[in-house]
Amino acid sequence: MLSKVRGSGASDGFIGAIEMPAAKRRTRGEAWPNGRRLIAVAWAAVWALVLVAASAAQADVVELLSGAKVEGRIVARDAKSVSIETKIGDKLFTRTYPLERVAALTVGDRREVISAGASGSGEPADGPGRSKTNEPSNMGGGEARTKQQVEAMIAELGRTPPDWFESTALNYPKTLDLYWTSPPARVWDNQRYLGQYIWDVVNPNPSRWREGVKLMHHVLSLNQDRPEARRRTMDELGRMYFILLQDFGRAAFWWQQAQAQRGDLSGSDGGVHLAECYWRLGNKQMAVELLQKLPPNFSMIKLWADMGELDRALKLADANASGAYADVALLYAGDACRTCGKYAEALRYYQRAMQVPFSGRGKGRYERNMRRAAANAEAIKLYELLDLSKVPDGTYRASSVGYEAEVYVEVVVKEHRIVSVRVTDHREKQYYASMTEVPRRIVERQSVKGIDAVSGATLTSEAIVNATAKALAAAMKK
Repeated sequence: MLSKVRGSGASDGFIGAIEMPAAKRRTRGEAWPNGRRLIAVAWAAVWALVLVAASAAQADVVELLSGAKVEGRIVARDAKSVSIETKIGDKLFTRTYPLERVAALTVGDRREVISAGASGSGEPADGPGRSKTNEPSNMGGGEARTKQQVEAMIAELGRTPPDWFESTALNYPKTLDLYWTSPPARVWDNQRYLGQYIWDVVNPNPSRWREGVKLMHHVLSLNQDRPEARRRTMDELGRMYFILLQDFGRAAFWWQQAQAQRGDLSGSDGGVHLAECYWRLGNKQMAVELLQKLPPNFSMIKLWADMGELDRALKLADANASGAYADVALLYAGDACRTCGKYAEALRYYQRAMQVPFSGRGKGRYERNMRRAAANAEAIKLYELLDLSKVPDGTYRASSVGYEAEVYVEVVVKEHRIVSVRVTDHREKQYYASMTEVPRRIVERQSVKGIDAVSGATLTSEAIVNATAKALAAAMKK
C-alpha cells in the first residue's frame, strides 16, 4: 500500500492541502488545485509573521556579479534562483535572480558566498558556481550540501507551492478523463486521455507547462482512493518539475512520494532522475548510493558521465555494446566521453555506432541513431578547429539533425565572444528545457565543449550544440 503524506491545518502547507481527504475538503475548503484559498491564506499569514519579524532586524542583501546590490527581504530560494522583495517608492516589487548572476547573499548577520568571484581573494572564477579545475563539480551548480540539508530542502519545497501556483489557471478540456483511464488499442484522442493530453498539448508548449503542473495537482486531489493512479500522478509531477521546470527540489519530493527509489515505476526513469536531483541539489553521494540500488538502464550512462564518473558510464555502455541495442549503447558511450571532454574516445564510439548493422528491428530508431552518430562525429571534428579569437563579429547560422528534423540556430559573436545562441526554427515536439538551457550553457562557457544534454531531450540538445559548432566553424573561414 502506498503511504500517504497526511496533514491538517496551515502548518502542513502544500501537501496537507493537496492530500486532505475529500470529506475534510468539503467542510474546510477545497485544496490548492481547486482554487479555494483558505489554507493558503493561513499559510501566508504564518510566513508573513515570520518574515516581518526577520526583516525588522535588518534588510537582506543580494549582491550581483555586476557589483550591484539589492536590499529588501529574501522571500524564496532554490537551487537555481533567489527572489527578493524590495520597496520602490510606496510599492513592493519581487525580483528573481538566477544564482549564476549572484555573488553573495546576506540574511541577518550571515553572508553566504555564491560565486567564487565574490570570495575577496582576488582570484578569478571560471564562471558562476564553477570549479577552477577542469573536473566536473560535485553538482550541477550551487553549493555542496549534506544529506540532511538536501532532505530538508526537498521537504520544504515539496510542501510549499511555487510562487506562480495561485496565479496559474486550472485549464484543461472538460472532456478530459482525469482518472488515467487506458485508451483502447490504436486510439489517440488528446482531448480525452490524460497521458495523450500531456504528450501532445502540455509537453510541446512551454506556455502550458505550469498549467500542466497545476492540472496534475488537481488530478492528485481527485484520486485519493486510487493508489495506482495516485502513484502515476506523483511520478508525472516529478517528471514535470524535473524535465519541464528544472525544479529539482520539488521533482525529488514527488518522486520520493511515488517511491521511485524502489526502481519499479513502470516505464519510468524516475529513480535515475531522482538520483540526478540529489546531485543537482548538492549531494553526489546520495545520487551514487541510489544508482547502485537501481536496476541498470541506459539513462544511467548519461548521469554517471555528468557526475564525472566516466569509468562507470562506459562499463555500463560496453556491457550492452554487442546486443540488440548496440547502437544505443555505443551512442550513450560516445555521449559520456563527449561530456567528460574525451573527444577522441567519443569519436571512436560514434564511428563504432555507425558500423552497427541493422538487426531487422526498430528501423526508425536505428536510422535516427545513425544520423545522430554521424552528426555528433562531424561536430567533434570541428571542435579542435574552433577558435573564437578568429571569429569576426557577426551573426552566423547553421543547422543539425534533431529528433524530428533539422534544428536551426543563430549565433551572434561580438569582440570574439559568443553573445547569444538562439534556436530560430525547428520541428521538435518533446524538447523540454533544451531550447533555452543549452544556449544559456554555451554562452556561459563560451564554448561548445562539455555541454551536457538536457535530460529527456538529448537529441535536441545535441542538435543545438552541433549546429552552433558548424556556424562558428563556417564563420572562421570567412
